[in-house]
Amino acid sequence: MEFFRIRRDIPFMKHALVLNAISAITFLLAVFFLVTRGLHLSVEFTGGTVMEVAYEQPAELEKVRGAVAALGYSDVQVQNFGTSRDVIIRLPAKQGESSAQQSEQVIKALRADNPQVQMRRTEFVGPQVGEELATDGLMALGFVIISIMIYLSIRFEWKYAVAGIIANLHDVVIILGFFAFFQWEFSLAVLAAVLAVLGYSVNESVVIFDRIRENFRRYRKMNAVQIIDNAITSTISRTIITHASTQTMVLSMLLFGGETLHYFAMALTIGILFGIYSSVFVAAAIAMWLGVKREDLIKASPQGHDPNDPNTGAVV
Repeated sequence: MEFFRIRRDIPFMKHALVLNAISAITFLLAVFFLVTRGLHLSVEFTGGTVMEVAYEQPAELEKVRGAVAALGYSDVQVQNFGTSRDVIIRLPAKQGESSAQQSEQVIKALRADNPQVQMRRTEFVGPQVGEELATDGLMALGFVIISIMIYLSIRFEWKYAVAGIIANLHDVVIILGFFAFFQWEFSLAVLAAVLAVLGYSVNESVVIFDRIRENFRRYRKMNAVQIIDNAITSTISRTIITHASTQTMVLSMLLFGGETLHYFAMALTIGILFGIYSSVFVAAAIAMWLGVKREDLIKASPQGHDPNDPNTGAVV
């Protein structure tokens, strides 16, 4: 399915050096903000108090957030849990106050607005649990990266594996850089979004790499740069359809999903936008710089004929 077909190849690789320089600067800025400002970790990672309260009628989350914020909690998560009447509240640890004192203050503030609020449970999430979650998250990220490299090496060739993983890490680090610069809350949901972006970005890279391999088989008079430009140009319509439909869904979560889905959708939005850029101007360009050639992807037959080449026939 194509919305349009471009008859003349766009010379993307002609501008690869400038665009890769922009990518390098953006990447280094993201690393700088990560080192100097760090991530603003949520309660799941830092520890704090988790409360579950119940209302007789569907809870108004904005009122609950306002009541809790009035107590001096600027970083608080409020969301429905199970039903619209059940609400879970995550409070960051407060120096000089125990978990019991925090929960007592919050339930008093909530009952001042609605005396029928019931406390279902309250528990303290210690820093050890948060450290374990952070470690598990980093391990999950590492396993995903290793799996992608193995997949690309088997499916294509090591040069593509290197190009693909650099492009994917480019997307991940830039997402984290945005969260570090703006000090947005980094939660388990955001970590899940980062892992989703890894898989989403590599999918676009694989589509382009696969078309490059097809072009090497089909066009023997083209050089590597022309092959790459043709592969990117011929997949533009597919790229627009895929990313536009995905971005529409993510933007709906960002605009209408409320506070609970806000940063999750924000991470996906940044990841999708930079995923398009990295697949074209990072992954493909790095493959070009590494000197990808026809022989890397197509092994000549013993008779010197390529059975996949429509212009030649296999020797019988």
